[in-house]
Amino acid sequence: MLRNNMKTFVLMVALGALFLIVGQLVGGNQGALIALGIAGVMNFAMYFFSHKIALASTRAKPVTEQELPEVYSIVRSLAARQDLPMPKIYLIDSPQPNAFATGRNPKRAAVAVTTGILEIMDRSELEGVLAHELGHVKNRDILIATIAATVAIALTFLVRMAFWTGMGGNRRNNNPAMAVVGILAYILAPLAAMVIQASIGRSREYEADRTGAAMTGAPLSLARALEKLEEGTARVPMKVNEATAQLFIADPLMAFGRRGGGMGGLGRMFATHPPIPERVHRLTEMAHGAIER
Repeated sequence: MLRNNMKTFVLMVALGALFLIVGQLVGGNQGALIALGIAGVMNFAMYFFSHKIALASTRAKPVTEQELPEVYSIVRSLAARQDLPMPKIYLIDSPQPNAFATGRNPKRAAVAVTTGILEIMDRSELEGVLAHELGHVKNRDILIATIAATVAIALTFLVRMAFWTGMGGNRRNNNPAMAVVGILAYILAPLAAMVIQASIGRSREYEADRTGAAMTGAPLSLARALEKLEEGTARVPMKVNEATAQLFIADPLMAFGRRGGGMGGLGRMFATHPPIPERVHRLTEMAHGAIER
């Protein structure tokens, strides 16, 4: 737990430092504050309405306990053990096995599952998946993702605003080196922010795996579920928005060949989900007591 949380903290600091450095180079204090303020307003709204957007974009429908008694039973038991409010339950009519959680805080959390995941998981595997999702709720990962997105969007907005409005132009005109720095910042800074933001997402997935496995006391059940999810998401496509895709326990876009746990090099740097084999390996180690529970 400490390792993942420390990594998240370091990445958040790195993202903030990148914003401050680039802000000083291309926009100065005033430009940086303007960009951060605009991005903050945008993401403040997203923070409050992101759960509605995510549920609507995936066509998730609210379901009653009579319709999904097993899911309700599992989630209610897990939430009670963790002293969490009972989240709302949603169903996505898709043959792809997958699930996600959303909501800005535990009181407003929602958990969505696909029809596909209910068809292939036994109870212990489904419990592992739902515990992973409640792990996101418990760890307030939506808040962390919103903060990271605010800084990343602000950075991108800042360099583009500087490029198109000539912000800091006097300094660049007087110093050719600054012009080069400005161009490099325009190209590289948003990419660096995306890499850091994706790395934060992968770190939170690892932590949700660990939290969920600790909730159930059965890391191998979640490991088996992830192996089924890897096969299912690679075989069965599901069209979702790129921004929403990062919420799911397994990348829902794997079947389109754009991303996946097996990619290497630059692709893995931008992947929002860790490779499933690595997640399974960590859970296996956890089951054998190699990782602190």
